Amino acid sequence: FRGTLARLLGSAPSGRRGGPGAVLLVEFSADDAGEARNGLDALETTLAGGALAGLVRAELPEQQREIWALRKAGLNIAMSMPDPRKPIAFIEDCVVPLSRLPEWHDRLTRVLERHETRAIWYAHASVGCLHVRPALDLSRADDVWRLRAIAEEAFAVARELGGTHSGEHGDGMIRSEFLEPMLGPRLVAAFEEIKRRFDPDDRLNPGKIVRPPRMDDRTLFRHGPDGAAAPPAALDWSTSGGFAGAVGLCNSNGACRAFEPGVMCPSFRATADERHSTRGRAMALRMALTGRLGADPWDSPDLREAMDLCIGCKGCRRECPTGVDMARMKLEFLHRYRSRHPLTARERLLAYLPRYAPWVRRMHRLLNARERSPALARLAERTLGFAADRALPRWAPEAYEERGRERDSGARRGEVLLFVDTFTRYFEPEKADAAGRVLRAAGYAVVPAAVVGASLGQSSVRSRPLCCGRTFLNVGLVAEARVEQGRVLAAVEPWVKRGTRVVGLEPSCLLTLRDELPALVPGDRAAALAEHAVLLPELLVADGALDDLPLRPLPTTRLRVHGHCHEKAFGLAEQTVQALEAIPEASVDLIAAGCCGMAGSFGYEVEHAALSRRIAGLELLPALGRSAPGDWVVANGTSCRHQIADLAGVKALHAVEVLDAALGGSAPTGRPATPRPAVRSSGRTRSDL
Repeated sequence: FRGTLARLLGSAPSGRRGGPGAVLLVEFSADDAGEARNGLDALETTLAGGALAGLVRAELPEQQREIWALRKAGLNIAMSMPDPRKPIAFIEDCVVPLSRLPEWHDRLTRVLERHETRAIWYAHASVGCLHVRPALDLSRADDVWRLRAIAEEAFAVARELGGTHSGEHGDGMIRSEFLEPMLGPRLVAAFEEIKRRFDPDDRLNPGKIVRPPRMDDRTLFRHGPDGAAAPPAALDWSTSGGFAGAVGLCNSNGACRAFEPGVMCPSFRATADERHSTRGRAMALRMALTGRLGADPWDSPDLREAMDLCIGCKGCRRECPTGVDMARMKLEFLHRYRSRHPLTARERLLAYLPRYAPWVRRMHRLLNARERSPALARLAERTLGFAADRALPRWAPEAYEERGRERDSGARRGEVLLFVDTFTRYFEPEKADAAGRVLRAAGYAVVPAAVVGASLGQSSVRSRPLCCGRTFLNVGLVAEARVEQGRVLAAVEPWVKRGTRVVGLEPSCLLTLRDELPALVPGDRAAALAEHAVLLPELLVADGALDDLPLRPLPTTRLRVHGHCHEKAFGLAEQTVQALEAIPEASVDLIAAGCCGMAGSFGYEVEHAALSRRIAGLELLPALGRSAPGDWVVANGTSCRHQIADLAGVKALHAVEVLDAALGGSAPTGRPATPRPAVRSSGRTRSDL
């Protein structure tokens, strides 16, 4: 929104830039383009030298699309203000004769000032209608009083000016009680008679138009009759006005119910069930916060049901017009849920993986036996809940850290700290090797995390490498995640203070340091690390380091990139495309697909495996089916690569492997994944899916 404004205002003849107090859109329509331009010319002459000198002429179709996108997004952006007071729609339908619109604006402004609040003004002034939404916090009794007082005074002013409070939309429960002052008792009595004759049992829209409740009847409020009472939060929600304020950012606009390609909201797009939309989950959380799910709402089966299929894609963080961050809200829910429900065996195995991996990885042959034996796969399904027909990641014979690394020095681009996540370290260490080669070729001195820990006397870092805490967050163990993130902060702080970037390969892990870390460990240290945490393609693009890489053509000319959901949520998928486009003769396209459906362990879980496949089948699998035999598929997410291997039979590559191959390293291929024994699942899946 701000970027669009900056571009548009930056193109104004006056050169005015910055944030305006208001934006006025004037549209001219005509059968002849010249006639429309004459209208623009006349407007420009009228406004010349006045307060609106920042006129932008939008004659190109792409400019017009940007303006209308801005107009559509504006209300939702305004609704996302972090203040507990939110713009409330209750007098927004007033309309007055156009000639009296300035007077209506001035008098309504005085009403709002008298009641010590402000409003957003948003609408189509050309017909005398301004959608005005005063900012109020309806969990406060004094603001509930203001709600009614402002309504009564505003409606009286509208009638006095020859207008109405029902200019465009329906009256519903909000304004029906004010119909009689506007229309008179005779007409309202006629409404009641029609209702009595056609709907004697009052089944159709009770309480609307006829016999309505008072607009300030607290039983009708989302916040409930006793107001919102949010329990102590596990994360820092200060920028959203508290956890309840973050939940309140959802204004029910329904953008999360979109079915076209996008990240938000995968489970809704696959189930078409409102409970599993971002809006549905926000409504469930609001009910929990306002006591409508019982005395112990965090143990409510209904709330658990609503939150269960949130796969933490973070798509809503970017795509929701009001910025609802349901992935982070689920962490808050899981934290509360975990206090009442101990971990299952499967959850414990997944959560504590970073802690036991250094010791059990030596038994990699035994650990990988499940992938060779259908009987073991079925046993693991019955005892742990891992779907027998899904291939689990294979432990590597040798972990990354134990191969020995020497600290580089004298590189022309300075140092970077290579943050090797648990999954790469123990399952795909060749990707960390490739990252080191690419970074050094680009001119960086690569500092491994083991060297960082050793330099601080943290011998435990060498025996148990640093971890972002992601696996603990996935099951609601916030305290354990803080322990891991505290270790990371202590180890990397000296490097971060001197400007060293922390570079990662796995989007879900690296971006945990950028997103969740400041909310879990608020303060300058976490903020500094978040600012210095970058994905490897992002680093190469931002520094212009690709120009220094002696890249050569690959055996293939087409690279098909599937962006990890977290990359898309942070707007980073394009950086992978840009990095790969530096390879000579390479044709790179970003696959237009949403979530792959794997989402960490979600796709391996027997109760979720079927839905995981369904999500993958929305766009990703059809798009991969249109690939040519020689194409390479690129996916930076570990879970994405496993989903693609399992369901499409294609070995997807990390971008760093492709860049390494273009530097002359061993050439990976997009060959089919290694077949595994056919195993039938027991079918213990969610009945409603």
